[in-house]
Amino acid sequence: MRDTVVVFARAPRLGAVKRRLARDLGDRAALDFHRRTMVALLRGLVAERRFRTVLAVTPGCARFPLPVRVVRAGQGGGDLGIRMHRAASRVPCGRVVIIGCDIPDARAADVLHAFRALGRAEAVFGPAEDGGYWLVGLSPRRPGRPFAGVRWSTAHALADTLANFRGRRVVMLRTLRDVDTAGDLYPLSPAS
Repeated sequence: MRDTVVVFARAPRLGAVKRRLARDLGDRAALDFHRRTMVALLRGLVAERRFRTVLAVTPGCARFPLPVRVVRAGQGGGDLGIRMHRAASRVPCGRVVIIGCDIPDARAADVLHAFRALGRAEAVFGPAEDGGYWLVGLSPRRPGRPFAGVRWSTAHALADTLANFRGRRVVMLRTLRDVDTAGDLYPLSPAS
């Protein structure tokens, strides 16, 4: 089965995306950031032919134009762990990487690195500076409940998930910054 990368994203709607960032910069700037980073990531991933790219959107019924052609799927209901488990379950016999769309420095090369790591490991994580993770990759030898008991949107998200992989080979990718607030953006800007 072909390797699959699933990009998790909210539908780009004014007032519905990057709410903490919107508190700092306004709804329009938050939407522009969300759309720009999502499209840049999708362009890089779709151009890479060594894996299949799927955009998993919430809400699943959302329709919106994109300047790139990509297979779309709904995330369904439940917390982030339930939705990621559902996405991974759609690739039961293959390797799957799930990546967030709010990581400006994430590239297709990171996904290729994750798939290479899954050749020798059962899971791979891209840690985020805030204690969460921006990417998770799973081999077919994954645990039955890889995202159970995780305290999402906290500094414990990665540690909680790793507890579900105790005794299994796990590889860590580079640590990146996800953007939740305006303060997360400023270190990304070049110094003047």
